[in-house]
Amino acid sequence: MDKSTFTFTDLEHWLDQHRVTEIECLVPDLTGVARGKILPREKFTEDRGMRLPEAVVGLGVTGNFPDEGPYYDVIHPTDRDMHLRPDPSSVRIVPWASDPTAQVIHDCFDRDGKLVPFAPRSVLRRVCDLFAAEGWTPIVAPELEFYLIERNSDPNTPLKPPRGRSGRAETSRQAYSIDAVNEFDPLFEDIYSYCEKMELNVDTLIHEVGAGQMEINFFHDEPLGLADEVFFFKRIIRETALRHEMYATFMAKPMAGEPGSAMHIHQSVVDRASGRNIFSNADGSPSQEFLWYIGGLQKYTPAAMALFAPYVNSYRRLARSTAAPINIQWGTDNRTVGIRSPLATPNARRIENRVIGADANPYVALAATLACGYLGIRNRIEPSPECEGDAYLGDHQLPRSLGEALALLADEKDLREVLGHEFITVYSEVKALEHDEFMKVISPWEREHLLLHV
Repeated sequence: MDKSTFTFTDLEHWLDQHRVTEIECLVPDLTGVARGKILPREKFTEDRGMRLPEAVVGLGVTGNFPDEGPYYDVIHPTDRDMHLRPDPSSVRIVPWASDPTAQVIHDCFDRDGKLVPFAPRSVLRRVCDLFAAEGWTPIVAPELEFYLIERNSDPNTPLKPPRGRSGRAETSRQAYSIDAVNEFDPLFEDIYSYCEKMELNVDTLIHEVGAGQMEINFFHDEPLGLADEVFFFKRIIRETALRHEMYATFMAKPMAGEPGSAMHIHQSVVDRASGRNIFSNADGSPSQEFLWYIGGLQKYTPAAMALFAPYVNSYRRLARSTAAPINIQWGTDNRTVGIRSPLATPNARRIENRVIGADANPYVALAATLACGYLGIRNRIEPSPECEGDAYLGDHQLPRSLGEALALLADEKDLREVLGHEFITVYSEVKALEHDEFMKVISPWEREHLLLHV
């Protein structure tokens, strides 16, 4: 069912048709965690005026927020309320609930009726509006990798792949193996069943390179709806894995010696009036906009890395010879580069950002990669020459740590303009807090190699 034009009245009819008795009112926070409230069906009305504190969408992954600083120049120190409005197009059934339950994503507004600028969904709307002002519609398609792992309640114990139907865990690389996927048939049958009930447009499932590493591809669509689908999909994967006595993780680098997990995002831009992909000329050749878009990704991606790789763990993935890019070279049908142009017909010409981690907030990651490309076209930024060889032989061009990435983001004025000063301020302050908290932890490596040797 196409819900893109749903009004609140349509939403109420949908809830009645599905005999919904409870509604999960969801707001994605900076991390991508689902915050909100659960309401009985009869309490869910258009004029209810549900509220949450502003800081709810400004929490770090540990659940903390800064005690002082620029954070409170944006989020009022009195912890004012946000006013939540449901997006009727986002309604989905909760397929694992025992009673008929729906989930609806809400947008956050201030007391004056303006979108809260630091809420992730607001930021993506802001960027899409910039494209709309040019008469364009960005089209995206995420490819999301994740690991299935054995249940592990002790954070000090290294993670391991789970046992499949054979009773054995993977010990070797099984890229694209059908049999390796079939080891977890009962799990994936439930995942596909849940996706169907939630009307998610998932495409193909493959086994990736790592032991227990999988990838799901989504069909191309407009950014906000697809960000919602990735948000919902992560909930599905985690819930289904738990029901099959295992964990699922979207950590960028959950296991030493195994590849990291990415969220590759394919992107193109369509002219609304003509329906033409602006990345191709009339004769089918690459357009100047295509090259400028790549130029924007090359110029601004280093500063956007705190948005694409948001945690200290994220930078463990971005290392040479780990199937993740280390630079912002671009190339056609070249998986060693950070910015890839897959082989495609002129109408399907697109750019794949391979830098983004699976741990990134989908709303933030989509907003940031589209912002880089938009700035490239607006500022007519020419790309570097195409890389036709192995980009891993080149130099590192990306920050090597979250601290370095935050410093680059702080100095980048163009991204701050496009994504919004309030968002960049709140996001940067929260990530700086997470980095400081991590630096208070002493790792096993430090105890092993430094305790008696220095």
